[in-house]
Amino acid sequence: SQYSAVDTNPLSVYVMQPLWDKIIKIVPLWIAPNVLTFSGFVMVLVNYFLLSFYDWDYTASGTSPGLIPTWVWFFSAFTTFCAYTLDSIDGKQARRTQSSSPLGELFDHGLDSWATSIFVLSFFSVCSRDNGKTGVSVYTMYLYLSIVLFNFLCSHWEKYNTGVLFLPWGYDLSQVVLIAAYLLTGAVGVEVWHKPFLFGYYITDVLVILLIGFSLFLSFPQTLYNIHRARLKRTLKTGSLYEGLLPLVSPLLLFILLTIWVVLSPGNILAKQPRLFLWTVGVAFSNVVVSI
Repeated sequence: SQYSAVDTNPLSVYVMQPLWDKIIKIVPLWIAPNVLTFSGFVMVLVNYFLLSFYDWDYTASGTSPGLIPTWVWFFSAFTTFCAYTLDSIDGKQARRTQSSSPLGELFDHGLDSWATSIFVLSFFSVCSRDNGKTGVSVYTMYLYLSIVLFNFLCSHWEKYNTGVLFLPWGYDLSQVVLIAAYLLTGAVGVEVWHKPFLFGYYITDVLVILLIGFSLFLSFPQTLYNIHRARLKRTLKTGSLYEGLLPLVSPLLLFILLTIWVVLSPGNILAKQPRLFLWTVGVAFSNVVVSI
């Protein structure tokens, strides 16, 4: 089937796309789009493993000053920007070189589904784990990751039903916020996350509230609206409600089983090994979503 994507996000349309259009002009035509896709993903991994090295258990930013060297935060901002850019121009390169393919699309979305969780796991090094004074609890981390993955799932479920990938508004915003968070931490130090920011709330609290608000009041309603509109226009790809809802069963089952594991774990797996557990959540989710 013909790949179709729609991007209506003002940040993307008016700010980022003109920038990508300038950048793509300097990319040589002999570079394959999949090389750009893969290079972006490698950037995400390098950043993740670097932060893992300095901050395996998410406690390095909980002290003041933090235990992660300043250059790491600037490097994180740089790699995140590069990954964001490469992910945004690989499709343009495919059209420039007339090499768009279903395999390229699957490769792109497969790596995206994996990178989605890795971006979040890297961000947790910024805000640090709850140490009684500052930071977020491991359960909040799990909730945070689940909401981000749910948003990712929504856009692919929507594509399954409508045949069109409506790019989620949260994606561009999350990348810009992530880059800004790394730059802020590098410039000011982790202390910025340790002080109340607004009405006694910390920046991390504000970000969690924004994330939940975005998901419940923007992303999810947008998904339902686009599916409803396709139904009215008789362009739905699915024949029945059962068929339309089917792709949600596996991710939902996965989430329920993982949550049961978190709550009933005899060794308290999430508290003991948050990084390994959350990584497992991301990989399992990626495997399920790519099959939609």
